[in-house]
Amino acid sequence: MPKSGSPITTPSADDETLRRVAEAIDRIRPVIRDDGGDVELLGVTEAGVVQVRLLGACVGCPSASMTLRDGIERSVREKVPQIAGIEAVEG
Repeated sequence: MPKSGSPITTPSADDETLRRVAEAIDRIRPVIRDDGGDVELLGVTEAGVVQVRLLGACVGCPSASMTLRDGIERSVREKVPQIAGIEAVEG
């Protein structure tokens, strides 16, 4: 997520969905940062898939997929149950 705390908006997701997804990611972010990583919200696709970019120590970490699924996705689904899933975008 950008330093300003605002997600990069996409035309496929409404502002309320993006706001709720960003809040959910912000809730898990301190745990990720404690391990030297971070996560950037890129947007939500028309299909309801949340796209994120893993940063810092998360890049190349063998536990990154577990962090994505068990940490980030769980946090987002609790706040925004209608999302279809979450995926990490490289680069």
